[in-house]
Amino acid sequence: MVRRPLGNHHDGPDTLLVTPETTHTEPVTAETTRLASLVASARYVLWDMDGPICRLFAGYPAHEIAGELVDKIDQLGMGGLLTEEERSGNDPQAALRLVHERRRGSDLVLELEEWLTRRELKAVGTAMPTPYADPLIRTWSSYGVRFAITTNNAAVAAAAYVESRQLTDCFPYVYGRTANLDLMKPNPYCLDQALKAMGAVPSATLMIGDTPTDLEAARQAGVSFLGYARNEDKERLLKEAGAEVIVGSMQQVLSVLPSHP
Repeated sequence: MVRRPLGNHHDGPDTLLVTPETTHTEPVTAETTRLASLVASARYVLWDMDGPICRLFAGYPAHEIAGELVDKIDQLGMGGLLTEEERSGNDPQAALRLVHERRRGSDLVLELEEWLTRRELKAVGTAMPTPYADPLIRTWSSYGVRFAITTNNAAVAAAAYVESRQLTDCFPYVYGRTANLDLMKPNPYCLDQALKAMGAVPSATLMIGDTPTDLEAARQAGVSFLGYARNEDKERLLKEAGAEVIVGSMQQVLSVLPSHP
């Protein structure tokens, strides 16, 4: 966790998708009303970083890091831990989890986690902000709503990113991946830690995430969930997991904030 001082289940008809292309028909009004209600009831917001806040690997693609991680595992003489299919994956966190499952508590896992943290820090320099995320964060925070980051990326990388965007004051609490990879989402550990640190009431807390693991962590923590899907694949996965409100752009969230706090 990085803490900075303040001043730091299904795919069914209940799923509501709000997109930038939404038109002013009766169903859309219902969707927008549902989104507005979700936002208005939130006094605390837990943000996943990679997705809702930025594309961390925009300039340093995750598939490249995944390949480098596999090479690193080979160099350490542990290539046999991964199957051929697993070796060709595009998610470095997935490969790290697999090694953790097969060598739980080993120095190998610790070394690989630290290696990935360094790569995530490098990726911060070429990360791209999610469209409308920065103004949404600044505006919403100015209303007195309290924020924390709850991510499966390294907390130091998340803190470095928000500092690069001059958003540090908006995020007094940043919780990320620990050496115990069992505590990564969908485990609600980082959400629970943020709730305790903020003195937040779960019923007044909203999590914004872009994966089914974010949704499951929110469910276990007892907080509301808003899905962010920047493409159809993300949308489909969230809907299949049971997300009830999904936005395709942070502009949609910004548009339902009240004119005044």
